[in-house]
Amino acid sequence: MALIVQKFGGTSVGSVERIQHVANRVIQEAERGNQVVVVVSAMGKTTDALVKLASDITDSPSKREMDMLLTTGEQVTISLLTMALQCKGYEATSLTGWQAGIQTEAVHSNARIQHIDTTRIQRQLDSGRIVVVAGFQGCSEDGSITTLGRGGSDTTAVALAAALKAAKCDIYTDVTGVFTTDPRYVEDARKLHSISYDEMLELANLGAGVLHPRAVEFAKNYQVPLEVRSSLENENGTIVEEEVSMEQNLVVRGIAFEDNISRVTIEGLNNELQTLSTIFTALAKEQLNVDIIIQNVTANNRLSISFSIKTVDVEAALAVLKEYKSTLGYTRIEHESGLAKVSIVGSGMISNPGVAAEMFEVLAGEKIEVKMVSTSEIKVSTVVPHADMVKAVETLHVAFELEEQQAVQV
Repeated sequence: MALIVQKFGGTSVGSVERIQHVANRVIQEAERGNQVVVVVSAMGKTTDALVKLASDITDSPSKREMDMLLTTGEQVTISLLTMALQCKGYEATSLTGWQAGIQTEAVHSNARIQHIDTTRIQRQLDSGRIVVVAGFQGCSEDGSITTLGRGGSDTTAVALAAALKAAKCDIYTDVTGVFTTDPRYVEDARKLHSISYDEMLELANLGAGVLHPRAVEFAKNYQVPLEVRSSLENENGTIVEEEVSMEQNLVVRGIAFEDNISRVTIEGLNNELQTLSTIFTALAKEQLNVDIIIQNVTANNRLSISFSIKTVDVEAALAVLKEYKSTLGYTRIEHESGLAKVSIVGSGMISNPGVAAEMFEVLAGEKIEVKMVSTSEIKVSTVVPHADMVKAVETLHVAFELEEQQAVQV
């Protein structure tokens, strides 16, 4: 008997009919003689509807109360799925995040899991029950309900798999696996048979929405076997593993992109050792994530710093920087919106110099302006005008021959 963790996203449980279908998928696993823990998200657009209700009350709801509100979405799903399993003759029980023993840091709207007490889940499993757990949520040490950020149900599933020492964690979604890029935008995108933890983590951080970055971190840190697969079609998905055993000859394995990016530029800063730490520590305290950072020293020995940030966070970032104006001594701040980030990812870049040069040559050939650049051993990210985002992705997909690879049959 093996322990399997299954996770089903909002689309997969978006209606009563789909919940019944998920129940059948869960039963199939149980019928193989396995213990099953199921993690589910809120139904369809439930979270968006709850956010809209809050906005009808106030323009600035407290993060604590938003967590109280949003976690009700998953609570609806776990109860309905458990009822469906029980109606089909299977013993099952539903648990919220705090009932499942998921303890998080005391941060609202974007908490990290610190510890999972598996005692209650294990007791239910040992009694022969299927356990259905609410994703996306936990509880801080002081008893407050917290959420893990949008897409946090992936994290819940992988963290539970790690804590329970599960044989496998299956992430069921509305796509059949991890593709070379988003098939909704690029018709010739191809499904990968497998991808490394590091490559998947880069893609997830760079905008590929198929897996939550923290989920990939957990999978890598605890060596959790992970498969991304379709909840609607019965076919093999994409294996996320430490070392990719096939398709290793591909230098670039995938292209990620993200819209609604802005660039913030701070000019005339004091050229002091603590300037950078002051800026980015202040932003981090407000849970504001920045990405690409560029620093220049001007002729009069002043600093100019630019960074990319999600457009939704620009106003909050500007407010933080305004508070520190006397300390930083800057003369001007400007920001530009209407941008997007396009990134190529592949572990083959480590041993293949010239990949970045080829990327820039391709974009230049299409007259696409590159406004910012960031690199690592296995990725190159560029910030480009939003209007050129899809063209950049399509062109790079062809240039690196990603449309020619086929999913490997096993």
